[in-house]
Amino acid sequence: MDDATDVLKPISPETVLREIAQSIPEFCRKNMVIIGSLAVGYHYFGSQRTMIVRTKDADCLLSPRVEALSAGVAVTEKLFEENWEFRKDEKWSKPGDVNTPDDELPAVRLHPPNSREWFLELLTVPESPTDRAQRWIRLKTRYGHFGLCSFGFLLLANYEPILTSFGIYIARPEMMALANLLEHPEIRPETMSGLIAGREIKRSNKDLGRVLAIARLEVELDEDALMRWPKLWLDALKKRFPSEWIDLARQIGAGIRALLASEPDLDEALYTCVQGLLASRPPTVDMLRIVGKRLLQDAIEPLEASAEEAGSS
Repeated sequence: MDDATDVLKPISPETVLREIAQSIPEFCRKNMVIIGSLAVGYHYFGSQRTMIVRTKDADCLLSPRVEALSAGVAVTEKLFEENWEFRKDEKWSKPGDVNTPDDELPAVRLHPPNSREWFLELLTVPESPTDRAQRWIRLKTRYGHFGLCSFGFLLLANYEPILTSFGIYIARPEMMALANLLEHPEIRPETMSGLIAGREIKRSNKDLGRVLAIARLEVELDEDALMRWPKLWLDALKKRFPSEWIDLARQIGAGIRALLASEPDLDEALYTCVQGLLASRPPTVDMLRIVGKRLLQDAIEPLEASAEEAGSS
């Protein structure tokens, strides 16, 4: 779930995606959407092997929910058969078993053969649009019991995903940005469970920093690209959250405005960008601030206006 530790490794998104696609059962590829830094990096850098992102995990979203359990079992067992290894940590030295409570099961976190540079983690979408708490469902495999986690606005991550040449999907960067904006309507004090390159970082700043990183990469490709986001966001909110979309759209810009208004928080966001998605082309804090203002003007404010108009009619 992208809980950063002190060691974020430089990896090639294309290389990692290829290895995942080649390792999982072919019939499960349609159920898998790569999300997070890996998906963003692949979308913008594509086959540019010299372009890297710094991350430690490859978050893989299994959907639809009704097929996630069977797909999760199949993927996990196939990876173990291919000599992928369980990622041990201070809490879990081995997979769970029948006696392990659901909320204490280890996630499916597996290192590829002969590598500790990164690991794959399996997630799934929430059971309903209104269920945003962290939930765990049990995966019973031949190699032990694991937990498949869902939380927050992951329902947006599998909205119109992009099919790669490897046969698996990546989430749309603008959808990941939308999910993070909705997840953080304010800067909360909670910090990441681990350090990011030696520094303690608020989770809100890390996730909102990712939004700014995505926006910067987007405008580097096309100056007017952010102006196309409001329509896609609006369509996604209406389909995924039909009874709540107006309220959600109204709050979409609160977190970014709070971030831009706080120098210490913006500095933390910049640090995570430089250590992560923008490692190959690090921006200055002024560059990041300009991107934030563009994001507000071109994408956030038009969506807020649509929500206000719908709410008053």
